Amino acid sequence: MNPTLLFVGIDVAKAECVVAVRPSGATWTIPQTEAGWAALAVRLQTLAPTLVLCEATGGLELPLASVLAAAGLPLAIVNPRQVRDFAKAKSLRAKTDALDAAVLAHFAEAIRPVPRPVPDATTQTLAALVTRRRQLVEMRTAEENRLGSAPPPLRAGLRAHIRWLQRQLATLDTDLDQVIRTHPGWRVQDDLLRSAPGVGPILSVTLLGGLPELGTLSRHAIAALVGVAPWNRDSGRRRGPRRCGGGRADVRAVLYMATLAAVRCNPALRAFYQRLLAVGKLKKVALVACMRKLLTILNAMVKTQTSWMPRPAGI
Repeated sequence: MNPTLLFVGIDVAKAECVVAVRPSGATWTIPQTEAGWAALAVRLQTLAPTLVLCEATGGLELPLASVLAAAGLPLAIVNPRQVRDFAKAKSLRAKTDALDAAVLAHFAEAIRPVPRPVPDATTQTLAALVTRRRQLVEMRTAEENRLGSAPPPLRAGLRAHIRWLQRQLATLDTDLDQVIRTHPGWRVQDDLLRSAPGVGPILSVTLLGGLPELGTLSRHAIAALVGVAPWNRDSGRRRGPRRCGGGRADVRAVLYMATLAAVRCNPALRAFYQRLLAVGKLKKVALVACMRKLLTILNAMVKTQTSWMPRPAGI
C-alpha cells in the first residue's frame, strides 16, 4: 500500500462517533452533534484522506454523511455485514467502537468501495415516508392475521386498530403524492416511470425514494444493487443453480409485486415471461428474470429520459 494514502473509518453511535485513521493508527472521538460533525469535516479536509468509510446504521449515519459529503470528502457507506465478515476473516472476534472504527479503516484500504453521493434532505424525507408506509402495511397485515384466530374479546380492538392503520395509510399516500407533485424533478420522473405498463404509484415512489441510483448505473450494476442479478455456484464439474440475494430487499419486494401485474398487462414482459416458460424455466425463475428485465428497462428510461415505448414481442 502507498504510505501516503490515508483511509478513515468512522463508527457511528447514538451519542458519539469514533474515528480511526489508517495507516497512522490515530483515533479520536467526536460527539454526535452538528458541532462535532462540522469539526470532523474540517479536520478531515486537512488530512485529505483517500477514502472515508462508515456503515449503514438505519439512517443514524446520514446527518454526519451529509456534512462530510458537503465538505467534498470521498465518502462511502457500506453494508455492516460486509465489514463484520471482513473482521471475522481477520480472526477479530472482539467488538468495541474503537475496534470497529479501525476495521472500517482497514476495510476502506483493502476493498476500496466506490464513493457514492449521499441523498439530499428531500430524498431522505421521501425515503422515510416510503419506509413508514411499508411499516404500516406490515402492521396492518399482522393485525389482520391475528384477527382470524383472536378470541371474541380481542376482535373489536383489532378491528379498531386495523381501521386506524388504514386511515394512516390513506393519509401517508396523500402526503407521498403531494411530495412527488410539488418537487419538479420527481414529478417528471414519476410520470416517466408510470408510463410503463405495470408500474404504479407505489413502485414509482419506492424507486424514487429507495433507489436514487436509478438511471446512473449500468444495467448489471443496478440489478446487483437491488439483488436481482443471478450469481453462480459452480465447483469443478458441478454447475449449481443460479440464485439471487442481497441488495435492497425493500425495493425488491415492491418490484416483485409490480412484476406480477406487469407480466399480465405489459405486452413486452408478458411475451418475455411466456417465452421463458416455453423453454422450461420454472415460474419463479421466469418471474425473477422479468423483475430484472423491468428494472433494467426503467433504468434505461430514466437514464435517457424517455417514456415507455411499446416494443415487438420478441425483445
